[in-house]
Amino acid sequence: MEHIKLQIGCFAVLMYVAFIYVRECGRYKVKGKLFAKLLMLGIFSVVLDGMTAFTVNCSELIDTPLNTILHGLFLTGLDSVIFVLFLYMLHITGAMPESRSGKALVFLPFAANVLVVLCNIGSLEYISGRITNYSMGVSAYTCFIMATVYIIMSAFAFFRRWRYIESHKRASIFTYLLVLAVTTAVQMIFPETLISSIAVTIFILGVYLNLENPAIRELSHFHNETVMSFANLIENRDNSTGGHIKRTSRYVELIADELRNRGYYSETLTKDYITNLLKAAPMHDIGKISVPDAVLQKPGRLTDEEFDEMKKHAANGGDIIRETFRNLGDEDFRKMAFEVARYHHEKWNGRGYPEGLKRKNIPLCARIMAVADVFDAVSERRCYREAMPMDKCFEIIEQGSGQDFDPLIADIFLDIRDRVEAVHREFAESNEDQKNI
Repeated sequence: MEHIKLQIGCFAVLMYVAFIYVRECGRYKVKGKLFAKLLMLGIFSVVLDGMTAFTVNCSELIDTPLNTILHGLFLTGLDSVIFVLFLYMLHITGAMPESRSGKALVFLPFAANVLVVLCNIGSLEYISGRITNYSMGVSAYTCFIMATVYIIMSAFAFFRRWRYIESHKRASIFTYLLVLAVTTAVQMIFPETLISSIAVTIFILGVYLNLENPAIRELSHFHNETVMSFANLIENRDNSTGGHIKRTSRYVELIADELRNRGYYSETLTKDYITNLLKAAPMHDIGKISVPDAVLQKPGRLTDEEFDEMKKHAANGGDIIRETFRNLGDEDFRKMAFEVARYHHEKWNGRGYPEGLKRKNIPLCARIMAVADVFDAVSERRCYREAMPMDKCFEIIEQGSGQDFDPLIADIFLDIRDRVEAVHREFAESNEDQKNI
């Protein structure tokens, strides 16, 4: 037991995390397949680390073939943990390649390493150290080299795409990577320390507490659902806009993601910004709560006076957001929701309302919202007209480019027409299914 105290402690911590994680996933109906794999591999690796630490120090009691098999499993298991950690980093930063060739390049070093480890496992040497016995050889060197490569690649993905991670999570992830790198370096320089279990345990524990805790994820989901429910209450007053907030939110997401993927507004379109934008988008018409029913629900075109009354919803929406969310505590979200509600009817040429802002004086979030809002308005049925054909809807966006809309955002929207139409079909089919129930 003297040589495996550390592994026993790490195993107890990981089993506790596994117990809590499984229980909370069942309670909140949360699924995290990649983290579940990481957790299982971590437990597997720590168990084998303990077993090999025992067998290498009690070689007189253990058959050499069994010792060799256990070391082969441990080294491949440790590499598997580091590899899945790298995949997890690609996942949370959105850097995972989509093409088959790109994915093959990600997996190739891992597959080559496993092959080298297994082919040379029989040549491991068991060395007596001052503190404990340990094993060295081509397989062990290869394992350490691969771990180093994937840790460096994980750090590269983190620093290159840190804007794709929420700001409050960046320091934590950096700390986990630092601990993993330092522990691995110590293990490589002083192989008899046998502390690889610490790196695995601390990283998994940190990821669970800050990224994968089902209770925290459920709280965030509850917050989003509350915002959406509030927006639905407003939408239900307007009989002509059913499903509007959900569709426009999806269009907003498509535009923002494509802008970021193409490198536009890279300093602005961080993970926090897009998260707040998607939470704020459903609130863009909140000001309609102040519009009289006679105007909001009128089954026909509005008169000039009625339209002037309707236009007040933009400014009123901003005021409602500012007052309602004054004590929310999340200043970035409050500001985003205010700008989306107040400025989504401003036009690129300055002829919009309520302030007549021009060009980039209009907040980016409102310029994105404007395109999504107009497209949905013309592509869906209204009480005074039928939905326009898809070609006509995209033609309206094209004609409005540089006039009503930011030309860059309009062009992006036109470029992703296939994805926009896919979302439109998805909602249309969903509505049809509900009618048939």
